[in-house]
Amino acid sequence: MDGVWLAALSGLIGGGTLLVGAAVAWFVDIPQRVVAGIMALGAGVLISTLAFELVEEAADDGGLVPTTVGFLGGAILYIVADQLVSRPRKHKPVSPSAGTAARRPQTPDATAGATASAGVAPLATGSASARRPAPSEVPANIVARRAAGAAGSAGVVIAIGALIDGIPESIVMGLSVLQGGISIPIVAAIAISNIPEGLGSTAALKRGGRQGRFVALLWLGIALVTVVASVSGYVLLQSASPDLIALITTIAAGGLLAMVCNTMIPEAFDEQHALTGLWATIGFLGAFLLHELA
Repeated sequence: MDGVWLAALSGLIGGGTLLVGAAVAWFVDIPQRVVAGIMALGAGVLISTLAFELVEEAADDGGLVPTTVGFLGGAILYIVADQLVSRPRKHKPVSPSAGTAARRPQTPDATAGATASAGVAPLATGSASARRPAPSEVPANIVARRAAGAAGSAGVVIAIGALIDGIPESIVMGLSVLQGGISIPIVAAIAISNIPEGLGSTAALKRGGRQGRFVALLWLGIALVTVVASVSGYVLLQSASPDLIALITTIAAGGLLAMVCNTMIPEAFDEQHALTGLWATIGFLGAFLLHELA
């Protein structure tokens, strides 16, 4: 029973930092450049964690075949989920009569455009531009809604990444309890890397207009899943083969790397630009030193 509670504690620490990052992003108005810097730092931590705590140990214990299959499978799983969530929505074209053109007096070109929309051929070749608004004529509220929608989608994608890699990560934390207690390097690295995931995702969801109730339930659910997965790793995999453990471990690693490359680094680079590489390097080095000194 003591082992079950230790496994639950590992999952709670690892998943609980998602809630910490989410709460900070929701209640504190953090500048976007700071969020981007933390995301870049977290990306470095994640890359170091998957390299030294997940893939390397999986290859040593289970061999190259399950390591390779799990690593590719985790990446594909994340990419498929990413595409399903972030698939671009089709926007209906904005009619000039519904936007700024409706507030302007009719001009010959505008009259020709209206005639064309009614099925009558325009009289002047220059009237073609009047059939649709120029980009500068699209109402500002529509532009804002589209930008908010993009931010919200990015936030959901990061949350899905946290869930996809969080389940096998938590199972690994439960397995570590079987091998002699809580693994400080693994739990610490996962906890540190989860802060920018919760922070960056919640900041994007907030910009996208999501309600606080939705954000709270989202991260509470993911945190609960990590605790259950950690306990399951301890209880269900006590007699698991090294190959199966390697497969589960590297699914986490593949999902992590795909999420970092597709979401966290691009989001960070949009704000930090050249400094993105420096912050990621610092995060990688910090996690590596933790691994070596533990």
